[in-house]
Amino acid sequence: MLNIYYVIILEMPADDLWRGVTAVSNAGKKRGRGKGSGKKIAKDLNRGQMIGFGKKNMLWPGLNAPIIRGKELLKQKALPEDSSFIEREKNILKLRDSIGGFRVMKINPIDRGWSGTKMAGRSIGSPDPAGDETFDGFDTRVLENKIVFIMKGNMGRRRRFSVMSVTGNGCGLAGFTTAKAPDMRSALRKSKNRASQKLMCFELCENRTVFHDFFCAFGKTKIFVFKKPEGYGLVCHRAIQTICKVVGIKDLHAKIEGSTNLQHIVKAFFIGLLKQKTHNQLAEEKQMHLVEFNTLQKNFPCVVASPTICRKETGIKKDETMNFTQYVLGDKIVLNKKKFPPFYANSIGYQLFLKKQERFRNQNKVRLEMLAQAGQLTSFLAKKENTDI
Repeated sequence: MLNIYYVIILEMPADDLWRGVTAVSNAGKKRGRGKGSGKKIAKDLNRGQMIGFGKKNMLWPGLNAPIIRGKELLKQKALPEDSSFIEREKNILKLRDSIGGFRVMKINPIDRGWSGTKMAGRSIGSPDPAGDETFDGFDTRVLENKIVFIMKGNMGRRRRFSVMSVTGNGCGLAGFTTAKAPDMRSALRKSKNRASQKLMCFELCENRTVFHDFFCAFGKTKIFVFKKPEGYGLVCHRAIQTICKVVGIKDLHAKIEGSTNLQHIVKAFFIGLLKQKTHNQLAEEKQMHLVEFNTLQKNFPCVVASPTICRKETGIKKDETMNFTQYVLGDKIVLNKKKFPPFYANSIGYQLFLKKQERFRNQNKVRLEMLAQAGQLTSFLAKKENTDI
C-alpha cells in the first residue's frame, strides 16, 4: 500500500499565525478587549532542538529527510547510534539550557547609576556621529526611564518607552531631551542623538563652578543654587548632580523647594544656568565695582570686575538693593527651617558631660592650626622664631 504524505508550506511567520489565532475585532479593541492578545499562549517547544536528534535518533521522511530518494520511498526508522550525533545532541541541550536561564548582567559599580537595577543615572556612551561631525569626549546619562501608555482608536492601548537623557563634554557644553519609542534600545538611541542636537553653551567660573548664587523655577519647583569654594563637591539632588558632572561643574550646593518632579528640576536648573551672568555683566548692570572678600585671602578686598562708567555715591538710590546675594537671587529669600535641639540636650547626664569636656574644647582645632602655622606644638606665650617650614 502506497503511503502518501502531504506537506503544507506556509510563507507567513509564526508571529502572524499567533496573531490570527488570538486576534480581536476592531469593535472588541475599542471596548478594551484583547489586552493580552499580543502574548503567545504556549511556549516554543522546539526551541534549541533539531528534529530527528534526541535520545533515540529517528529518520522522519518529510521532516529531516526527503520523502523519495531516487526511486526508493523512505520510511520511518531508527538510525544507528553515532558519536557525532550524541555530541551534537549534548551541545544542543546545553544551548537550550543556556537560552532558558536568565542571568543578571553584572555592572561596574562606577557605571551602575543611581540604583543597581534601573537605568536612571547610567551612562549610555556618546551620541552617534552626524555626517562629518563626531562627538568625541561627550558622555550621555539617563535621567528618567519609564513606560507610558497611549490609547488609540484602532490599536487600543499602546505601550511606549520614554527616556530623558542629558549629554555633555564636561567643558560647559550640554543638552537634554525626552524621546519615546516602542522598544528600549530605540528610545535610548533616539534620546541621546536628539540631546546632541540641542546643545547649550554655559560659561563656568574657574572651570569648576557657577559665577554667583541664583534662583530658578519651573512650575511648582524652586531651586536655590549657591556658589562654593574649591573642594566642596556637589551637595544637591541626584539629577542636578548628574547634570553638573556632564556640564563640568565640580563645586555646588543646591536646595529644592516645592515639587520634586524630575523633569521640572532638570528644566529649572538649565534655565538657571542660562540666566546666570558673568562678573563683568554684573558690574556693567550695576555700574559699580565688584569686590570679593575671600577667607582664603584673609578677607582682603579683591576687585573682580569694573564697569566702563562707575556711578558715584550720590547716584545710588535709597531703596536700591545693595546686598550682592539678595540681588543675584532676584530678591528671593531662602527658607531656613528651625533646628530643634536633640532629645538628650536637656538631660542631666549630657550637661555633666559638657562640663567635663569644657577644658578640652577646640583642642584638636588648635593643634592642627599650630602644626600648620608653626610646624610644631608650641604655646602662644612663647616667642615666635623665624623658621623655614
